[in-house]
Formats: sequence, C-alpha cells, structure tokens
Amino acid sequence: MTHAIVIQEQGGPEVMRWQKVDVAAPGPGQVSVRHKAVGLNYIDCYHRSGLYPLELPTGIGMEGAGIIEAVGDKVANVAAGDKVANVAVGDRVAYASGPPGSYAELRNIAADRVVPIPDSIDDETAAAMMLQGMTTQYLIRSTYRVKAGETVLFHAAAGGVGLIACQWLKQLGATVIGTVGSPEKAALAKAHGCDHTILYGEENFVDRVRDITGGKGVPVAYDSVGKDTYPGTLDCLAPRGLFVSFGNASGPIENFDPGALAAKGSLYFTRPTLMTYTATHDDLLASANELFEAVAKGVKIQINQRYALKDAAQAHRDLEARKTTGSTILCP
Repeated sequence: MTHAIVIQEQGGPEVMRWQKVDVAAPGPGQVSVRHKAVGLNYIDCYHRSGLYPLELPTGIGMEGAGIIEAVGDKVANVAAGDKVANVAVGDRVAYASGPPGSYAELRNIAADRVVPIPDSIDDETAAAMMLQGMTTQYLIRSTYRVKAGETVLFHAAAGGVGLIACQWLKQLGATVIGTVGSPEKAALAKAHGCDHTILYGEENFVDRVRDITGGKGVPVAYDSVGKDTYPGTLDCLAPRGLFVSFGNASGPIENFDPGALAAKGSLYFTRPTLMTYTATHDDLLASANELFEAVAKGVKIQINQRYALKDAAQAHRDLEARKTTGSTILCP
C-alpha cells in the first residue's frame, strides 16, 4: 500500500483526501515512478475545482520527479516517432503530463511521457521546473519566437512561470515588462531579469506599457491571470500583436469579443496548452532539452515554498490566495 491525494468530487481544497491506495504493477508501455518531489501548478487547482472536469474518483497533479521502480512489458519498444522510450529501473526521471495523479508516493505513467534528469539537476529542482519550464519554452520559443531587441509583456512576472520567463527572455536579449501584485514581488521579478515592473493593483498597466514603449505597444503579451487583466492587455499590443492567454488565475475571460481584435489593430489571440506542444515524444524531449540547456546557461529555478504532500490542500489555498512566489514543491 502507498498513499496519494484522491478526490471523490470537485470543489475547494477540502475535497482532497490523503489516503491509502493500491498501485498495480505497471502495464504495457508504463513505468512505476517513486516520487522524490512533486510540482504544484495552477492547473491542479483547475482540475480540483471543476473548471477542467475530470472523471471521478481521481488522483490529481501533473508533475513529478523520482526513480523508476518497475517497468511494464514493451517499454523498450515504446515507439515515439523514430525514437524509443529508453528507460530502465533505477533511472532518475521527471515528467509534466497527464493523466493527473502525481500527488502520490508512487504512480504508474506512460514510459514515453518521462524524460531522464541530467546529473546536474537535483530531484526537487526537476519536480519544480518541468511544467513551468516547458510552458515557458513553448510560450517564448514556439507560440511566439521572441527575438533579441523585442519588448514583451508578461503578467504575473513573480510566479513560477514568470520568474523562469524573465530570466530566459533576458538570455534571448529581450526587454521584459512584468506585472506583479506587491512591492515584494516586484523586487523578486527584477532580481530575476524583469526590466520594468508594474503593480497592477495600484497602477494602470496599459498606460505604463504605452509609456515604456513610447506608445508603440508590445508585439506579444503573455497572460495567465485572465479576467482581471483582460481586456486591458489588448490595449498593450502593437498592431498585429499576439495575446497569449495561458491561464485564469483571477477567473476565466468572459464575453470575449472577436471584433475587438480588428478594432484594436488586427490582433491575434491564442489559448495554447503544454500538452499540445509536447504531444509527441520527440516534441517532449526537444522541449525538455531546450529547458535543461537554458538552466545550464544560468536560468535559476526558484523554489520558494515546500509542503508535505499530505498538506496539498494548504498549498492550494496559498496558491489561490496569491501568497506564493516562484515554484512550489510537495514532498512525499
């Protein structure tokens, strides 16, 4: 027997229960991972609350790092394009993938969804970096390929994705405008490469962005906040600029008006997901390897909160109350 967080219904943090569970031997194409650390992400709150419905009862959590304890049949033959999921018992691996279930001491997951952890990266850092780091990778290298000399807007710049993005964008030679919720978060974002911070609770971020850019606006804006920053973010964009909506921390965007995109300068709007950008094993490895390379070049993964895995409910409360900064891990 092992322990895991299980939900029987969707709702507030109180629906999460720490209980004993049976974990079967890994099936064909699967591996069993004994977690050393588990990542906390906002998508976990969406799964728990019902914003993203799940089939119940279910585990929860999308990210973890640990050691392979067992492998199922055909693991050596799990085809992924022209690659093979080459993993074995004893390997250190990490993942950021469905189905939910990482809030557990031990779990089974498809072998082609895990990636080897470089020796230079410890287990806690790996658990804290995969989902947020690969999200950053697809946002700034694929959804919109940021170039040196460009100025970009990144909401929630002191969050887990935000701190990674600020550093990585500076590596690329971009100028970063970041919105934050407090002076403390502004200082944290600046320490990680954010050039201009805006306290969106006290300042008009549209006016500040226009002032910083000399009235031109930015070619791309990354928004994980949602309701509270829309539609102002549209007014921060240059003509033909791209609004990248990748989260709803303040609630989902409502009453979206496509006509506003035309009126405000033939703008583009996209709602990408990590799961689409890492759907194939080749894409997953490419994303993870580019992330590992960025970390090797100096991007720091800031783990600012640690909770016992059994206390996941409190971690969710703090995350939703915007009490956290950087990355958070749950410790089995």
